[in-house]
Amino acid sequence: MTVTETSLIIDSEYLKRKVQVKLFLPEDADTPLVNLLLLNDGQETDTLDLRSILEHVQNSGRIQPVAVAAICAGKDRVQEYGVAGIPDFKGRGSRAADYTRFVIDELMPQLKLATVVLQFKHTAVCGFSLGALSALDIAWNNADVFDIVGVFSGSLWWRSKGLGEGYTNDHRIMHKVVRQGKDKPALRFFLQAGTQDETADRNRNGIIDSIDDTIDLIFELENKGYVRPRDMTYLEVVGGRHDMATWAAALPKFLCWAFGG
Repeated sequence: MTVTETSLIIDSEYLKRKVQVKLFLPEDADTPLVNLLLLNDGQETDTLDLRSILEHVQNSGRIQPVAVAAICAGKDRVQEYGVAGIPDFKGRGSRAADYTRFVIDELMPQLKLATVVLQFKHTAVCGFSLGALSALDIAWNNADVFDIVGVFSGSLWWRSKGLGEGYTNDHRIMHKVVRQGKDKPALRFFLQAGTQDETADRNRNGIIDSIDDTIDLIFELENKGYVRPRDMTYLEVVGGRHDMATWAAALPKFLCWAFGG
């Protein structure tokens, strides 16, 4: 089975720009297309070698056929990604709500037309770094559309106060959103961090912040009633860095976890 790549260009009313979406579709699959994955930072698909990854895992028989829509970020990436309606302490993420509206109201209808699939078995969204935070926020608030989210080295430090402004862990925005949410969205979570994601250690406990923040999010999810391994899995990559090479190596594990069987 081969994977073909085409592009959609969507003139987004919400984002006030033309959005390129790279669409990867399995050809000659033995079973019908049943899954969809949205990927933030779609401009990085060549660096990821995404087509080869998809062909390898699908030809191995480890996953059911999946279409991938890789959404290319614009020049306002740090404003379009983030937590909808809650900019960080520097005002970043101010257009995250517009990005969510683009995904739900503009992109999803186009993808159903392009794939000729009206109802997918699984619909996932994932991303890397700030794109991972965006994916998590979109899925959390739209569990009627998505049932799986992949968070690779997520920017879970995203906070409402700077470190020198009286910051505490309670100022981490996504953790607070999860903690204070009234509902428990029907989602499954794949969370990844690398032991060399960064060197920062805010609380000087000998554990880098990216791992601390990811583990703390898992605790928040468990407090909401999510259970490991049924609802979430955590992949800690020894030697893993904050780069595409690390995420490319972790991506097949996510795909098999999300779409296997």
